[in-house]
Formats: sequence, C-alpha cells, structure tokens
Amino acid sequence: MNAYRHHVSGFFANREEAESVLSRLVEGGLPRARLQLFDTDSTAPTKTPHADSNEVLQDIVTDGAVGVAVGTALGGLAELALIAANVSLFIASPLIAPLVLLGWGAGLGGFLGAVAGAGSKEGGFSALVTDAISSGQVVLVAETITAQETTLTKEVMQVSVNNFRDVSVA
Repeated sequence: MNAYRHHVSGFFANREEAESVLSRLVEGGLPRARLQLFDTDSTAPTKTPHADSNEVLQDIVTDGAVGVAVGTALGGLAELALIAANVSLFIASPLIAPLVLLGWGAGLGGFLGAVAGAGSKEGGFSALVTDAISSGQVVLVAETITAQETTLTKEVMQVSVNNFRDVSVA
C-alpha cells in the first residue's frame, strides 16, 4: 500500500479561479476524483483516521496520562484535606488508606482522560477550510499520492494564488 498521501489546498476569492486551477490540475494528470471544491454551498471535509493510523491511540494514551496525573494530584489533595480535618479513612491501616485514595484518583483520572482522548478533536485542517468558506472564499483541495503530484499541485496553486497550504495526512 502506498503510504505517501498529502492534501494540498488553495484558497480563492471566487469560484471561477478555483475551477480554472482545477482544470489545469486535471490536464496535468490528477484524477478529478481526488480534487474537491468547497464553497458556501458545500460542507467542509472531515478528517477520518486510516486503519493503519495511530492517531486515536496516541490521543487516548496522552489524555489518559494527563488524567492519571490530575487524578493522583486530586487524590493527594483530598487526603491532605482529610488529614487536616483529623479524619482517618481506615483506623486499622492509616498507611494503606492514603495509597488507596491516590490509586482510586489515578484510576478514575486515567479512565476519564482516556475517554476524553477517544472523543473527537476539533480544529486543524477542517476548521481552516470551514473558516475560509464561511468568509466567502472557495477552497480547492487536491489529494496527492506521489511526490510528483504534490510538486505539480503546489506549483499550479502557487502560480494561481500565491496562497497554498500543504498538509500531510499520513
């Protein structure tokens, strides 16, 4: 499977300019199926993770680790508050009880952090395109699968608008 995959986008003031660039890219050899025009009448692209992508896993691990740290800190603060109030959790094991409280805080924080990491993330390329089309611009997005296609697309868009954006999705 080809691992090289890019999205190159150009932002245009009107649809005619974007369609002109689109036709030049088709003439240059890019399939029409990998070129998309977005304007006020269309919806912005959404990023879908690939089957071999680890983005969701990385978000879960990162947010889970942050959740563990926050949960442990909150458990420690709760234990300090209980000690300051002269409240003992377990009379029989005053050394084990604080560790149990810290463990519960870390476990709950890790779980909630992992759940937050698995949720959808806003922003990035989709937000950029949404902002552009909401302000009346037309966005041409070209999906390229070779370095030659990327170079051709960059050159055509750069000559056309001098305002292109290259986003790696792999």
